[in-house]
Amino acid sequence: MPRLIKDGAIVDDRWTLLREAASVADVPDGVAAIVPLALWRAERDGLRARGEIGVWLKPDDDPGLLAAGIGALPLIAVDFPEFTDGRGYSTARLLRDKYGFAGELRAIGDVLRDQLYYLRQCGFNAFALRSDRNLEEALKGLTDFSDNYQATSARPVPLFRRRATEPSPSAANQR
Repeated sequence: MPRLIKDGAIVDDRWTLLREAASVADVPDGVAAIVPLALWRAERDGLRARGEIGVWLKPDDDPGLLAAGIGALPLIAVDFPEFTDGRGYSTARLLRDKYGFAGELRAIGDVLRDQLYYLRQCGFNAFALRSDRNLEEALKGLTDFSDNYQATSARPVPLFRRRATEPSPSAANQR
């Protein structure tokens, strides 16, 4: 069974990514399947009858097309066809911050260790790396940095605002 990083741990991947699925007939019954956005939009009701369904988005897919039924989706996968294509970061922020997606948000494709910290800050909580990548080594990428200055999906209050509400070190020493 394939494995991935999810919520900071390496776990078995129970989902099947069906990149080439073009009709409901291409989706096996009772299998947790991730289907292309176009198929989900065309056959939503028929797909739900077959089992648990997630959707994968290509870099140029509009995440707003999922907005109406986003609460019913257990998983959305965002494709990174190559390392240099960063459109998925924006897609993740839109899904989490604008459309309120609370399920599993998975980065798929050419996902590398160096990206994991930043992907998590944009809202991803699962990472399906290529089969030639070491998951144990990649997992360390989630802790490459201890904090960030800017507001993110993972930590919406920027550092300067967090510092303003924390007691100063000198005040703590005077007690």
